[in-house]
Amino acid sequence: MSIEAETAIDRTGKADLHGRPAVAMRRRGACPALAAPMPTGDGLLVRLRPAGGALTLAQFAGLARSAAAHGNGILEITTRGNLQIRGLLAETVGQLAADIDAAGITVPDGPAIEISPLHGIDPEEKNDPAAMEMALRSTLHDLITSPRLAPKLSIVVDGGGAFGLSALSADIRIVAQSDADWLVAINGDGETAMPVAIGPAETAVSAVGEVLSVLAALGQGRRARDIDPALLRARFPAMDNIRFIPSRAASIPFPGPHRLADGKIVLGVRPEFGQMRASDLIALLDLADAHGATAIRLTPGRGFFFIGLPADTVPAMQIAAAGRGFSAQPGDNSEHIAACAGAGACGSAFYETRSLARRILAAAPGLFDGSLMLHLSGCAKGCAHARPALTLTGSAAGYDLILNGLAADRPDERIAGGRIDFAIERLARSIEDNRGAGESAAACLTRLGATGVSKALRQE
Repeated sequence: MSIEAETAIDRTGKADLHGRPAVAMRRRGACPALAAPMPTGDGLLVRLRPAGGALTLAQFAGLARSAAAHGNGILEITTRGNLQIRGLLAETVGQLAADIDAAGITVPDGPAIEISPLHGIDPEEKNDPAAMEMALRSTLHDLITSPRLAPKLSIVVDGGGAFGLSALSADIRIVAQSDADWLVAINGDGETAMPVAIGPAETAVSAVGEVLSVLAALGQGRRARDIDPALLRARFPAMDNIRFIPSRAASIPFPGPHRLADGKIVLGVRPEFGQMRASDLIALLDLADAHGATAIRLTPGRGFFFIGLPADTVPAMQIAAAGRGFSAQPGDNSEHIAACAGAGACGSAFYETRSLARRILAAAPGLFDGSLMLHLSGCAKGCAHARPALTLTGSAAGYDLILNGLAADRPDERIAGGRIDFAIERLARSIEDNRGAGESAAACLTRLGATGVSKALRQE
């Protein structure tokens, strides 16, 4: 998540001295929405979530063309399934917004409400999350758009089905229990969130309103984790009596083809490291359109689904995707790497993250057993990954290696620029040589610790 801006700049919306609309910049920690883009090392960044996370192929291609015309032609999909457009200028943000409006793409006000990616399509879905999102936005509009809420407030509506959202953590999560009832829980994922209310849609909407009211009263920047349990129980006296069956937060099986219960095929596609060039995306969308695809659904995990592809066209689409820098095959190790735009795309970055990522994938496949995430950050801002990981942060002197932390954390080891490939090779070999039977790469790395890793990197 790109969160580079440190201070709030003009929020008035007035025109500048040249008659251009002022662009509202957001403080560090805010989400760079369309109305308030975020300064980054390669210009302004805008994050948007179309209503329902749904686009037509023509709309998605139009967004790509607009990104090329008004930005630097780089689009990203975040871990939560939101779109980012990079390299904008203050004078081109309004042009992007006009293109989005002309394409008929609706971007709701307020925080993103993330809903099940195959809503309305998945026959195993228990209830309609799109209808719930509409009810929340219409009934609670003033609360949801309140400036007193935290900019990064997260709301998830999980309708169930084959592609649920139990792995996503959220301040507020609304989960379908049946075709009649919804569970409202706060502060966690499907396994850890605390339930506060259960009942029909009206009850769920009312409960969400209560939580939002509490958060608004606490003040901007406060999250669900900040609500006092006593206050929560005063608002929801029956919460301790709710029968709650945790849903294990498993990740979505993605990318690749998936056959739904009714026999229809959806094809999951992930841009390499979540980033794509407009020209590659347009070419892939044109081919998908020619093959009969009807729609796009953005999804958590930095990717999207093609809807409506005939089964016999899927192999050709998978091959074409690979040729354009997309993965459409299951088990792709690149999903375990979070890489920022990197040098050449971002002026703040000290190294080419994507080039290094490809070298690491080739040289150290043993790292990618699914137990750890590798975060390649071109600088200490850590835009690509907001959680602790095995991290390589770029600096003027080379690379900072953090075994389990954020890009800005104190490094466990510093690596000179010219030694990075050697260091990765030594680290991978050390894990391979020291890993016990059945031990994961992450567990081995933890056991080796900073001392063991430092020793391995210093061996010639």
